Amino acid sequence: MTQRFQQHGQELVQDVETGLVWTRTANPLGFPLSWPDALDAVTRLNRERFLGHGDWRLPNRRELRSLIDPGAKQPALPPGHPFRDVFLGWYWTSSTKAGQTAYAWNVHLEGGRMFYSRKDEFRLLWPVRGESAVLPQTGQTTCFDVSGRAMPCLGSGQDADLRAGLPWPSPRFEPGSHPTGQGVLDRLTGLCWLEPEHLPGRVATWEEAAGLARSIGPGWRLPDIDELESLVDADRANPALPLELTGLTGLTMPVALGAEGFWSSTTSGFDPAWAYVLYAQKGAVGVGFKPGREFHVWPVRE
Repeated sequence: MTQRFQQHGQELVQDVETGLVWTRTANPLGFPLSWPDALDAVTRLNRERFLGHGDWRLPNRRELRSLIDPGAKQPALPPGHPFRDVFLGWYWTSSTKAGQTAYAWNVHLEGGRMFYSRKDEFRLLWPVRGESAVLPQTGQTTCFDVSGRAMPCLGSGQDADLRAGLPWPSPRFEPGSHPTGQGVLDRLTGLCWLEPEHLPGRVATWEEAAGLARSIGPGWRLPDIDELESLVDADRANPALPLELTGLTGLTMPVALGAEGFWSSTTSGFDPAWAYVLYAQKGAVGVGFKPGREFHVWPVRE
């Protein structure tokens, strides 16, 4: 088995799965910063050619989440990782929260959740560099300042400025393109999702959700949390899904797309009584109590 992380010298670590290069120290500045100060700090690191490089950036939400192992806890990083000084708390991403633009996304390294915080709050910075041949762009296209006002992107270092990752194909979604004639093919990921208008329009427990997904037919299943998160468009909210996907059924959005969240098949490593959930209106990644009848089901197949 190929080792996932490769050290380059003493201070750089490449993630073989994504191609991205991270500082080995997960807290290189040693103190938390507000979101705009974190972006400015990365600019200073580049000016000073930190660790011999001038192309560092604040990771976007998809890049920082790529380090998360949902089966791990304290920290929620892959077993045997080489990182040091990992803080069991919140880390900034360069992605603004759509619909609440005075907030930005951050990832919690104790348990792997992703929510948003005010940009004037204090979080840690973990810089990244390099390009990934596997991680898609987040979809974010507009930059916002600390108060939530739209601002010019050029040179800001925000997600919408750099747009790191694979571009989305156009069209991204193709209905009825699976060999069975059922489902919507996501040409970005190769996954086939049940048509939004056919989603079960009721909440379920985690076990019920898995059964509902299988009941659609052979090959249908409950998606894992990374598969669910791949549907998020970081430029949108309520729901935080691509307009192309939500508009496939015409002028009326299916009731199920107004759901607060969708179950994933991924058990939380922090507490196995809980499973990961995509909060589809917000675009957040959290957890739900498995016996609770709180979340909806969005089946997927290859």
